[in-house]
Amino acid sequence: MRQNPPEGTAEILFIGNATLLIRYGELTLLTDPNFLHRGQFAHLGYGLVSRRLTEPALGVTDLPHEDLDAVVLSHLHGDHFDRVARRGLDRGLPFVTTPHGARLLKGLHGFRRATGLRTWQSHTLRHGDSSVRVTSLPGRHAPGPLRALLPPVMGSMLEFGDRSGEIRLVLYLSGDTLMYDGLREIAVRYPDIHLAVLHLGGTTLPGGLVVTMDAGQGADLLDLLSPRRALPVHYDDYTVFRSPLEDFLAEAGRRGHGARLVRCAPGERVAVGARTAA
Repeated sequence: MRQNPPEGTAEILFIGNATLLIRYGELTLLTDPNFLHRGQFAHLGYGLVSRRLTEPALGVTDLPHEDLDAVVLSHLHGDHFDRVARRGLDRGLPFVTTPHGARLLKGLHGFRRATGLRTWQSHTLRHGDSSVRVTSLPGRHAPGPLRALLPPVMGSMLEFGDRSGEIRLVLYLSGDTLMYDGLREIAVRYPDIHLAVLHLGGTTLPGGLVVTMDAGQGADLLDLLSPRRALPVHYDDYTVFRSPLEDFLAEAGRRGHGARLVRCAPGERVAVGARTAA
């Protein structure tokens, strides 16, 4: 029989890349489901592929499917939603994603309960007495007009609470964004983030185009948001990732963020609550 995390606390299992299994009370969320195995290729569009260098800590068949309430999907890219996940997840499972992602999930892949959120729009999920409000946040996957070449991306703010409406835990998922001025509004609207999950890796496409935060940009985002804790993900998993985790840890430490960092390797769990995040 499943044991719920302590009240006001989320238990996070890091599966690999940007894939997390998040449990809060009676709610269970999955983020950016990527279950390709080492040596398999993620399709990034325009004939571009990237080989996976690591194994996911769980296979899609190992997920607690009967407990899953929803998937929070930052964008529809091959290293965030792959063919293994597409085959292994129930077509009735709710997805919360971008409008672009929702259209393709419903129209092309048959996931009939996909909800697309515009920036700053919210969607609330409930299970028993537990609730989470998912708000779509700004994200930019490439600079300038080159954004048109990549799928639209969103960050997400997950505000966990109960039926009373009280927010007990605030968790930020950056999505595959670069550091840019549009992220400043997040700091204004959410001055107290308990945990920031940062997508890093310095993903570099042919021609030298960098499309996710490298070590310096990740540290810049910590400077901007000042979350109580920060969990780095999306690093060292694919051949297109050129900024290793160790570079981010060193740069964040140099800027005085060392105490904020949560070390959680794939396959490990971390518990985060408002008090434990202080």
